[in-house]
Amino acid sequence: QVQLVESGGGSVQAGGSLKLSCAASGDIFNRCGMGWYRQAPGQERELVSSISSSGSTTYVDSVKGRFTISQDNVKNTLYLQMNSLKTEDTAVYYCAARKWGWYVYLWQCSPDYNYWGQGTQVTVSS
Repeated sequence: QVQLVESGGGSVQAGGSLKLSCAASGDIFNRCGMGWYRQAPGQERELVSSISSSGSTTYVDSVKGRFTISQDNVKNTLYLQMNSLKTEDTAVYYCAARKWGWYVYLWQCSPDYNYWGQGTQVTVSS
């Protein structure tokens, strides 16, 4: 099991910045990838950014150039630096992790996220 605890959310004006953190504990060596999701009221949860164990990153188009995902493997912490925030970035942000396992007869990284944090609210006002 992996436990994930997010922090760093809050309220900020449009154009401002926030940095989210996600502290991982438990069976951390079984992690093979991590990501940040967000869910706004009335909307589906979307993957904002991800990072693999090799450091490869992905971003949803709406945050490219504004958000940066990173991880500190010594501190077992995932980060999301959010700059130039917009009102449409308002959402609950969730940290998630994938684990190694047997999938389709292969030992590989899970195609889905297996562990989730409790979420942290980000509110951007105009």
